[in-house]
Amino acid sequence: MRKYLALTKAGIIQELHFRLGTFVTILGNLIYLTLVYYLWKAIYASSGSDVVNGMTFTDTIIYLVLATALFNFLEMYIVWNMSRSIQTGAIVLDLLKPMNFRVFTFFNFFGNNVMTFFLTFLPTFIVVFFITHGAIHLGFNLILFIVSVVLALLVNFFIEMFVATICLYTESTWGINIVKESIVLLLSGATIPLVFFPEKLRHLVEFMPFRCIYDTPLNILLEKEGYTPGSGVFMMLGLQLLWCVALSLISKVFWEFSVRRITVNGG
Repeated sequence: MRKYLALTKAGIIQELHFRLGTFVTILGNLIYLTLVYYLWKAIYASSGSDVVNGMTFTDTIIYLVLATALFNFLEMYIVWNMSRSIQTGAIVLDLLKPMNFRVFTFFNFFGNNVMTFFLTFLPTFIVVFFITHGAIHLGFNLILFIVSVVLALLVNFFIEMFVATICLYTESTWGINIVKESIVLLLSGATIPLVFFPEKLRHLVEFMPFRCIYDTPLNILLEKEGYTPGSGVFMMLGLQLLWCVALSLISKVFWEFSVRRITVNGG
């Protein structure tokens, strides 16, 4: 494990080196969340009710603020990195390394995830907890939330890895990645909580892998009904685990088939 810990440490150092980028991201998120606050405030004011689709205004804001923080924490940008590596030919050096390429890629970005957790998600969570006067229940849900976030990180990685593999065919995936990010942010609940979706679309989205990235961890964290077998929490965790296994196999098969067709600088 020492080689993977070394990669994680390198990612942490890299994230610390580009501190200004982190602060710019935080500033951008503050502007975005300000717009989100006033948008949803207007939506609830026009609805004439304090509760819309089972969520109060406070619930919705907590959900969206933490979803934004989770996005900064979970995002890996593997597609952009893979595209540049193929265009420059650097991917050949990574393939020659004495370790599994997919595992190498995961730990190569994991250090960034560790730092963004402490620099963005954890401070955001603490601020939200105190501003809302303890609206987030702290108990067994935190343990289940941590488990769910780990599974969400893996699901997001496998989706990223699948899309990144397309780079082996197209070399540039700017358009494909933009479409991927738009779909994930919308169908995962990061932009709009899934409870606000039309009923038929919501039932369909609930079984897709995208929900496992943001909506599932946040629902587990904000669960108010308790963690009984009938609450649906363990079913959500089971669905996350199922998609982890399925996407791992799919992305692995696609990668092993596609890497044989790699072309770098015409060779």
